[in-house]
Amino acid sequence: MSAAPATLAQRVTAAPLVHDPARAEAVTAALTPALREGALGALLRGAAGSSPYLSRSIERHVDWLAKTAERPPETALAALLAETAATTEGVDRAALAKALRQTKSRAALLIALADLGGVWSLTEVTAALSDLAEAALQTAVAWLLAEEHRQARLPGLDDARLAQGAGYTVIAMGKLGARELNYSSDIDLICLFDQDRYAPADYAAVKARFIAVTRALVKLLSDQTADGYVFRTDLRLRPTPSTTPVCLAMEAAERYYEAVGRTWERAAHIKARTVAGDIAAGERYLKRLTPFVWRRHLDFAAIEDIHGLLRKIRTTRAKSCPGAVAGHDIKLDPGGIREIEFFAQTRQLIAGGRDPSLREPTTLGALSALARAGTIDTETAERLSADYTAHRTLEHRLQMIGDAQTQTIPSGEDARARVAALSA
Repeated sequence: MSAAPATLAQRVTAAPLVHDPARAEAVTAALTPALREGALGALLRGAAGSSPYLSRSIERHVDWLAKTAERPPETALAALLAETAATTEGVDRAALAKALRQTKSRAALLIALADLGGVWSLTEVTAALSDLAEAALQTAVAWLLAEEHRQARLPGLDDARLAQGAGYTVIAMGKLGARELNYSSDIDLICLFDQDRYAPADYAAVKARFIAVTRALVKLLSDQTADGYVFRTDLRLRPTPSTTPVCLAMEAAERYYEAVGRTWERAAHIKARTVAGDIAAGERYLKRLTPFVWRRHLDFAAIEDIHGLLRKIRTTRAKSCPGAVAGHDIKLDPGGIREIEFFAQTRQLIAGGRDPSLREPTTLGALSALARAGTIDTETAERLSADYTAHRTLEHRLQMIGDAQTQTIPSGEDARARVAALSA
């Protein structure tokens, strides 16, 4: 008979230092005895004493945390996401928004503790954050489409089409697409609909409704309320965002990429993944874009485009950052996260059209695949992987402090001391 999986409390092997002892004691004084003891107690004191955001989250979810600590974190997260999806069916929009925000708050606390406590690796942390965002999108989209059906707003929509996602697809780009989401990230989305699922005469009405659904989706996730927000949502990676609606027909998007798609858009689609709505339609759409993303012939002009963008970033950052630790941007400054990502993506674009093994969406996976294929040497892959892991881990510590979307080392000594304590 196999042993039961170890709980969160049993798997804690690390803890941050306490930056603010008074705050740490005030928060942990309200915890149950089990939460104050041993390695878990040290973890909670460190988190509460170094991160204002986490200290508030611990206070807010004391009872839930006591139960969660006695479960494996993987089980607890999966149950939380499943419960949210089940309990939001049939509720009104305000109740849905409140439930999604509570789930985000609890899941973010659990993930932070698993991260700071040495329970999960960076890959497991970013995957858990991505699972949270994906579940929130699926729950919100399902509710919004059901509301369209209930109000009879979409022509020709029946129960069967609704169950399949009604031809409405949410494509995750960037870090969510690759399941590399950071702790306080925007989620980059492209929202599309399959025009072939509806009668040509209904095209205009269907397009208008899916634009309304997309706007409602962004509002539902992004609005800051008394309960916080779910995820900041960015739709600007869609074709010509300054002139196109927030939701496009798949056919229109395909025509754009075939005619005028740019190199950076090819690179962006390396990480593209269907995450909500009509999954099958989205996967078919992305498959049709394969020739656009992965060209079989070497395209050095396209690679020069990518390097040109990187040079612009370096020039801009060189003007704003003198090279000191304070104010250093670990994402955009030379040697940062963006540069490592570009290094991998340019080489994927060069050879990935002829070698499908290089079409790996994750940065660490891409570096490993490039080394196996001999495109880069093993030492380079290992050094960049280690640097990327260190940068992303520090990025999470910076963002955990105030749930802010930042990658910049603070200028103030006290603020840097907080980061150092959280990183211990």
